[in-house]
Amino acid sequence: MGKMRYTKKFGSLALVGVLASSVLAACGDDNGGNSAGDGDTIKIGANLELSGGVATYGSSILDGAELAVKEINENGGIDGKEIELISADNKSENAEATSAALKLIEQDNVVAMIGPATSGNTVATVELAAENKVPLVTASGTAPNVTVNDSGDVNEYAFRTCFIDPFQGTVAANFATEELSAKNVAIFADNASDYAKGLAKSFKEQIEKNGGTVVAEEAYVAKDTDFRTQLTNLKGKNPDFIFIPGYYEEVGLIVKQARELGLDVPLMGADGWDSPTLVELAGGDALNDTFITNHYSSEDPDEKIQKFVEAFKSENGDTAPNAFNALGYDTVYYLADAIGRADELTGEAIKDALADTKDLSLVTGTFSVDENHNPVKSATVLEFVDGAQVFNSKIDPQ
Repeated sequence: MGKMRYTKKFGSLALVGVLASSVLAACGDDNGGNSAGDGDTIKIGANLELSGGVATYGSSILDGAELAVKEINENGGIDGKEIELISADNKSENAEATSAALKLIEQDNVVAMIGPATSGNTVATVELAAENKVPLVTASGTAPNVTVNDSGDVNEYAFRTCFIDPFQGTVAANFATEELSAKNVAIFADNASDYAKGLAKSFKEQIEKNGGTVVAEEAYVAKDTDFRTQLTNLKGKNPDFIFIPGYYEEVGLIVKQARELGLDVPLMGADGWDSPTLVELAGGDALNDTFITNHYSSEDPDEKIQKFVEAFKSENGDTAPNAFNALGYDTVYYLADAIGRADELTGEAIKDALADTKDLSLVTGTFSVDENHNPVKSATVLEFVDGAQVFNSKIDPQ
């Protein structure tokens, strides 16, 4: 995505209340509309990982989405119609994600779908979305093939509110070389995950562009619990930085075992680390001197972000919202904005409006949608300090 620059500056964003009001625009006549828009409600599906291996992702997205739906409905809905959010648990499995999508489309008659949270589960549902002309917006599926297929064609009905893996990998590499002065780096990636492999690829390419050297690469697969052999191999190559793209269940154990083996160099990952379970598995001390790229920070002093944080805490027992909460929230607003601009309440019209989005101001950043249905937006680097995520810097695409 071109050169990155590091900045502590924060863009001027509209207030959350203003955003809620902005989606109240008329969505046109309901000619030929899906039955999801009939009556007094607009049905939006949420195909999410509410149980299984990455349940914290899906549950967090749903919590954020529910807050957005509440705000929008309290502000008059969309053209006087309230949003009805219908959730389905895909159990963190590809086949279940497909089944959940079918239920939402065929039984619940939703006009659009949120999710799934992971790239693999999302890809499993993209074809169904296109066949049934029901737009799908993933909050956190960051793999490029969510929106562009292996032949290079855009998946017409697939969108996302998160940035893509190559951007995260590039940001991590630039952070390693520019902020941590890393020169000899290692990569330890989940070899069974498209998400992890995509991140590792873009990280390696950018590190080498920056003049660094990848001195070692090791792999693991999901559900592994003992990583000591690979970590010992990595330690023997004396890296000054290790990039670990993967999901929190394995990463928590990797970080813990790395520190036990005396690997005291900085470790870095991406948004797949973002779960309270990571801290439980790794321990706060082991996570010191580790970093992640992420979509937002609840510590970012931007006024709009802080208003969202206050609203979320009010609804969720004073718990600060994580990035998946924020992305779920933004995904509803992205959909609501598109539905409000659509010529009619049909999947095809909503799809066109999603693709035409320009300068939409949301909690995780202001973005326009590019030709590949990806938002062009900033990334945040967070540092773990005694188990807590601390805002480090914001990186803008250039």
